[in-house]
Amino acid sequence: MTQAADASRIRWLLLDADGTLTDGGMFIHGQGSELKRFSVRDGFGLRAWLSTGREVAVITGRGDLSLRHRLADLGVQRVISSSGPKGEVVDRLLADHGVDRSQVAAMGDDVPDLPMLRRVAYPMAVADAASEVKAAACWISTLPGGHGAVREAVEHLLRAAGAWGSVVERFA
Repeated sequence: MTQAADASRIRWLLLDADGTLTDGGMFIHGQGSELKRFSVRDGFGLRAWLSTGREVAVITGRGDLSLRHRLADLGVQRVISSSGPKGEVVDRLLADHGVDRSQVAAMGDDVPDLPMLRRVAYPMAVADAASEVKAAACWISTLPGGHGAVREAVEHLLRAAGAWGSVVERFA
């Protein structure tokens, strides 16, 4: 595991999709359309993150419609699909928005996510991530991808920033 940066400074959360927001499985209909399963807990986590004025972007090698529909429903506006090398995508995204890496966390599950994780201050992995991803992470969820790992990461980051209590109060 990588040494942890200051989680309280994180304002941007970058996420992989397949294997992080989903369990990595796909159902492919006989006519070629895909179905994916998303966790409502992860959905709550993303809404909670956005409600605090923070930013999220999903960087994925695949851009199927089920992912786009789910993220639009949650209010996620930045979806970069068929992204090519994720490290280059992160560089462009941060430069375009004037974001310092010290304010960015990323979460992934497999080897194609490593360039993304290596470019941020706070790399995170889902519990069932590849060993190389876990080694690059400074924080690892207890839950697997697609089963609340993103919500767990959001809570971790917001607690570090002292913002989790205000999220809970809105629902209490």
